[in-house]
Amino acid sequence: MVTRQLPKVSELLELMQFKKPELDARKRRLDAALTIYDLRAIAKRRTPKAAFDYTDGAAEGELSLARARQAFEDIEFHPDVLRPAADVDTSTEILGGPSALPFGIAPTGFTRLMQTEGESAGAGAAAAAGIPFTLSTLGTTSIEDVKKVNPHGRNWFQLYVMRDREISYSLVKRAAEAGFDTLQFTVDTPVAGARLRDKRNGFSIPPQLTVGTIVNAIPRPWWWYDFLTTPKLEFASLSTTGGTVGELLNAAMDPTISYDDLDVIREIWPGKIVVKGVQNVEDSVRLTDRGVDGIILSNHGGRQLDRAPIPFRLLPDVVREVGRDATVMVDTGIMNGADIVASIALGAKFTLIGRAYLYGLMAGGRQGVDRTIAILPRTRSR
Repeated sequence: MVTRQLPKVSELLELMQFKKPELDARKRRLDAALTIYDLRAIAKRRTPKAAFDYTDGAAEGELSLARARQAFEDIEFHPDVLRPAADVDTSTEILGGPSALPFGIAPTGFTRLMQTEGESAGAGAAAAAGIPFTLSTLGTTSIEDVKKVNPHGRNWFQLYVMRDREISYSLVKRAAEAGFDTLQFTVDTPVAGARLRDKRNGFSIPPQLTVGTIVNAIPRPWWWYDFLTTPKLEFASLSTTGGTVGELLNAAMDPTISYDDLDVIREIWPGKIVVKGVQNVEDSVRLTDRGVDGIILSNHGGRQLDRAPIPFRLLPDVVREVGRDATVMVDTGIMNGADIVASIALGAKFTLIGRAYLYGLMAGGRQGVDRTIAILPRTRSR
C-alpha cells in the first residue's frame, strides 16, 4: 500500500522553477541549438535557397561529401575506464603557434553571401576562442580588415594561384605584411567543380533578382535587407585587380599550376607553408620531401571532384608515411567534436571546419559562429 498525502505548498514551490524568458530572439534560437545539425536547420530557414545550397552542396552527386560524413559516423570509440581525467586540456601547438582547441576555421569563399557579417564574424569568433582563422583568396573581407578584427590572433591565408601570377604574388606579400603566419597553398582546384545544385538554382555571384529569388525571399526579408543595405559583395582582397566577379573567379582556376609555382611562392612567403587539397599518399611524400611545413588532407569539402578520396580514410596511411616530418591536418565532413577526436586519434595534428562554421554564421552571424565553436568541444552528434 502507498501512503498518500496532500503536497505541501513549500514542496510545490521547490518544483516550480521557471526560467526567465529570453527576449533576444537570436540568442534564444542559438541557445536551443545543441548540435551543428541544429544550426544547419536554423540556417536553412533563414537563408535563401540559392545561398544556402551553395554552402550545403557539393559536386555532381555529392557522393564525396556523403562518404566523408559516413566515414566519421562509422568510427567506434573504445574508451578506457577508471582513468581519472578531472582536468582536460584541449590546447595544442600547431605550426609554431598556440591554439586553444584542436581545430581552426577553414577558408571559405563568398562568405558575406551567406550572412553579411562574413569573415569578420569568423575572425572575431576565432580571436575570442583562441583558434586560427583562415581567409580565402576569394574572401569578401580584405586581408587588412581581417587583421583589424583579429589583431593579436592566428591569421592564416589560403592562396589560389591565379592565371595572372602577379596577382597571387601580390596577395602573398600583403598577407605577410599584415602579419599572417601561415599560408595554405591550394592545389585541388585546377578547374571549377560541377556543382549541380547551383546550376539548378540559377545561382550567380552576386545574386540576381529573378522571380524565383524574389519568391524565395518573401519569408526571409532580413537576409535581403542585410544584402541590399551593406557594402557590395566582392572579392575584397582582389577588388583593385580589375575584372568582374565572374572573371576573377575563372582566373582563380588554373590547370597549369605546378611544383614550380610552389617553389616561387615559398621564396616569397616568410612564414609556414602548408599544401591544401592533398588526396593521396604519394603526393604527401613528394611534398614532404620538398620541405613543406604541412599538408591538409582535403577534397575541398566534396565540392570539386565527386568520388574523390575521403581525407579521413587517408589519414592513417599518410601519417604513417610522413607524420614525423610534416604536420598533417584534415578537413571535409567534420560536423561534431567526435569527428575531431577521431581525427586526432588517427594521427592528425589539427583539423579545420568549413560548413560547420558557415551554418553558425547563417544561423546567427557572429553569435552563431561563437555557438559553433562552443558546440564542437562537447562532442555531440545529431
